[in-house]
Amino acid sequence: MKVLIVDDDIVDRELIKRTLKRSDISCNITEVESVDDALKNLQDSSFDAILLDYNLPQRNGIELLLEIKGDPNRHDTAVIMMSTSKEDELALNCINAGAQDFLVKTEINVFRLQRAIVNAQARSDLEKRLYQSYQRTKELAEHDSLTGLANRYYFDESLVKDIKSNQREKKILALLLIDLDNFKYVNDNFGHDIGDKLLIEVVKRISNCLRGNELFARLGGDEFAITLTRLPSINGASIVSQRIINALREPFQIDNHWIQSGASIGISTCPWDSSNTKELFKFADIAMYRAKNKGRNQFSFFEEEMQNEFLEQFKIETQLRSAIMNDDFYLHYQPVIDAKSKTITGVEALIRWNIDGDMISPDKFIPIAEKSRLIIDIGKWVIQQAIKQLSLWNKNRSSPLTMAINFSSVQLADEYLFDFIRDCLSQHNVAAHLIEVELTETALIIEPEKTVKIIQGISDLGCKVSLDDFGTGFSSLSHLHSFPINIVKIDRTLMPNASSSEKVKQLLSGLVLMIKSLDLQIVAEGVETESDLNLCVKLGIGKIQGFYFDKPLSPFDLERKYL
Repeated sequence: MKVLIVDDDIVDRELIKRTLKRSDISCNITEVESVDDALKNLQDSSFDAILLDYNLPQRNGIELLLEIKGDPNRHDTAVIMMSTSKEDELALNCINAGAQDFLVKTEINVFRLQRAIVNAQARSDLEKRLYQSYQRTKELAEHDSLTGLANRYYFDESLVKDIKSNQREKKILALLLIDLDNFKYVNDNFGHDIGDKLLIEVVKRISNCLRGNELFARLGGDEFAITLTRLPSINGASIVSQRIINALREPFQIDNHWIQSGASIGISTCPWDSSNTKELFKFADIAMYRAKNKGRNQFSFFEEEMQNEFLEQFKIETQLRSAIMNDDFYLHYQPVIDAKSKTITGVEALIRWNIDGDMISPDKFIPIAEKSRLIIDIGKWVIQQAIKQLSLWNKNRSSPLTMAINFSSVQLADEYLFDFIRDCLSQHNVAAHLIEVELTETALIIEPEKTVKIIQGISDLGCKVSLDDFGTGFSSLSHLHSFPINIVKIDRTLMPNASSSEKVKQLLSGLVLMIKSLDLQIVAEGVETESDLNLCVKLGIGKIQGFYFDKPLSPFDLERKYL
């Protein structure tokens, strides 16, 4: 038997060692003088019994006892507390803290010590079995035996805590109720064994759609629930729900059967719908049945407004995919004019999209294209078309036009972007310096390290880099030296037609002086009136763009008017 003696009194330790040697217990004894030394030994070795003095320097024996009992790996270690005090209250405190026995040092003899160790080991073994039984009972009480997921009881308890946590952090919590479509048909036609196997496979697929920090539970039968916590917006709930629906679209092979099993998902949110658990379940249940009534295999928000917003976005995303396949986009070009000569020097390519004669605003479909990452393919189409068009226009021109192309931050994460631009330039025999890669400052603050590398590569290729909408929003002078910027486009809100404020004019004047001092080209956007034009000329702005000259034009109209 391995015994650890923890006592700072050498005389007491020697007495205990002599007593142990005279007993019938064969012992391998280790002795230490403090709690910290005992913990070091416990890290390296395991002991059958610990004889622990209550009065120790710096930290008393109760503290060590609590640490030992707090470690589930040491539930098989018997602890006998010792003290010179005969107070019943002290002995009771030690037992309540987890000691298996208590000995008064002056009363220690061979018989009492031997009996205390044997009894303590027996009690420790019983406590260990009781703890294991408790853990098994707890597991059964909180988890579903078929799938291993959390059960309804555990899910309800956790949801209360998650709601309180999200309220403190002022984040959004989403409750997803998932009901399998046509599961009763599976049980009735293939039997409950097949139904159980189907549930297990469904859980595997859904689990693969989650990040791992969500709570996923089986509430009973074919009904499941998921809590998504700390969401910055409800978009996270729609993304996960759609991912689950997509994952369940493929049929399941169970034994020799192919079974189709989709799901209807209802979503309620906290705090928007409710901060009460019962109401959240009720609202998610209503939303789930709404999803079933709309045709199953889809999800629905409890709030009609949220649902309509999602459906509109989903519809546009679907149409965007079709538009990419069918080449349904087209480009218009807004002329960029030399402020002094009033002649065209270049154009900005602007994407356009019509559905059945109705024009869809880029402000509406571009954010959806970015979220779905369809912007990468759309952006490549724009680059290809714009460079091709520029090649045609410059074929017989002595003064070639430039082409400004807008880029999204999502495109800047595409590792193949540089190669694609280079190949397009080579294919259409267009000089790189005629292409202006137009970026917003928002694009520069997303993953700046990766963005710098990609923009620098495009700049090294010879393309110009243009900073759009300067003077508003995230405007930062640091961008002008952190990135290889060649051109600054001053935002339209700084033009006199947008604001008659004298302070705005002074701001514009200051910006122009600052940009010129950095030896950067300036383009003024939103020039719509003669006073806009006169101010730009007065400030020495080289190029202007806006409705005073023209709106974006089709290639035919631009050629007819300017070329």
